Amino acid sequence: MKSTDTTASDRIRNSRKRLNLLKELEFKTIEQLCKIMPKWVSPNLLTGVGLLGSVVVAVGLLLGINNSWWLLLSVVGFAIQWFGDSLDGRLAYFRNIPRKWYGWSLDLNVDWISTSVIGLGFYFYFPNYKIAAFLFVVAYGGAMIVSLMRYKINNIYTIDAGLVGPTELRIIICLFLLLEFIFPGALLMFAFIGSILLMIINLVDSYKVMKLGDERDIQEKFEKSALGIS
Repeated sequence: MKSTDTTASDRIRNSRKRLNLLKELEFKTIEQLCKIMPKWVSPNLLTGVGLLGSVVVAVGLLLGINNSWWLLLSVVGFAIQWFGDSLDGRLAYFRNIPRKWYGWSLDLNVDWISTSVIGLGFYFYFPNYKIAAFLFVVAYGGAMIVSLMRYKINNIYTIDAGLVGPTELRIIICLFLLLEFIFPGALLMFAFIGSILLMIINLVDSYKVMKLGDERDIQEKFEKSALGIS
């Protein structure tokens, strides 16, 4: 049994390259959750749970317009989203039933829908600064595009922007949701500053990825030349 658990743990750990600050704690938590997950809970069901969490976040923001206590619902929504989004693919690898390309495609589509839904919640929560919601969607969407470019060029798929991954970003947003109770406007400040910082990170990462692309072009050209292929 021990060797089976170790193999399952290795499958979870190797399913995706992670660089985020909380990766070890997150991995251990996900590993334990996978072990106790009932058989009837499928990876697709967890994907749906993650999407439901995004809807809960948006509803909390909508209700929070008139009563800030509803922002606590958004915090709960982020927890639900983390649970579904983090466990769906990992559970598939844990049970050794991964559908790599189907799961990857589904994950990307659901991530984009989730980002749009949460962005819509911010759009209504900031009645006078709707551009903040626009910047949030642009920044997060840009991070997704950089991940896809990196995957295409060097076959390494990572969803982290340096030490900050989706989990850290959720925690940071939740902290600002709680700060909104004490300092009204804290969430707006984060929306602007956080989105701009993420866009800067995206630009830096895009430059690095393009350099990798240039190096790969040179390497492939050299290899073709060595084989006499024009």
